Amino acid sequence: MRIATWNVNSLRSRIDRVEAFLDRHDVDVLALQETKAREDQLPLMGLQARGYDVAAVGVNQWNGVAVVSRVGLGDVEIGFPDMPGWGDPVAAEARAIGATCAGVRIWSLYVPNGRKPDDPHYVYKLDWMARLRVAAAGWLDGQTALVGDWNVCPTDDDVFDVKQFAKSTHVTPAEREAFQAFLDDGYVDVVRPHCPGPGVYTYWDYYRQRFERNRGLRIDFVLGSPALAARVTGAFIDRDERAGQGASDHAPVVVDLAD
Repeated sequence: MRIATWNVNSLRSRIDRVEAFLDRHDVDVLALQETKAREDQLPLMGLQARGYDVAAVGVNQWNGVAVVSRVGLGDVEIGFPDMPGWGDPVAAEARAIGATCAGVRIWSLYVPNGRKPDDPHYVYKLDWMARLRVAAAGWLDGQTALVGDWNVCPTDDDVFDVKQFAKSTHVTPAEREAFQAFLDDGYVDVVRPHCPGPGVYTYWDYYRQRFERNRGLRIDFVLGSPALAARVTGAFIDRDERAGQGASDHAPVVVDLAD
């Protein structure tokens, strides 16, 4: 079974790339983030023609997550228990969707960015991660994959120049501790053993040829429960997908599981 995660940065703009990616890598389940559309606006006919079912949630041109599966799509859950909201008035954002695919519980997650360490959105980010951790602790005994854009660089190896981020989010001790807490609880970064750093990233800003210069960040992850991690036979980052005209600023992350 092959699963993947990809912050697509607008599914409507990149549906051709998504379809080609699924065909090229023979992916069974794809978790998407930043679909940037309501469910009724998504161009799904090509995916459905390929035999994929889609569960998605989106509210506007921001955020949005989905699970695309050709091996079953059951028990769809929008948001995790006690997931916090954002805004005034506070409202739930389209940042988490779970579905069971061939016995694996896949959670497509788009962790809040945080904006700046002194911004209320940073507090929201840490609260969001803390509440996800509580919920995820209850999923450790099963075949669970927490996948998506975590907006955290867990170590200095995960950022091209940590000094440039000294006053920024993604590398603060609190964010790194929040991410590490999932690993401490028993989840496993199943990609890292197959894609060792430094210099291995999943995101490159469009700014100043960051991709061409490999000035990137590793912020997209597949965290597996112990039972799922034991099934992993390989993983890779499709760096080539970041190249070319009209690419997302993120590359897909792909993981293979033994049957």
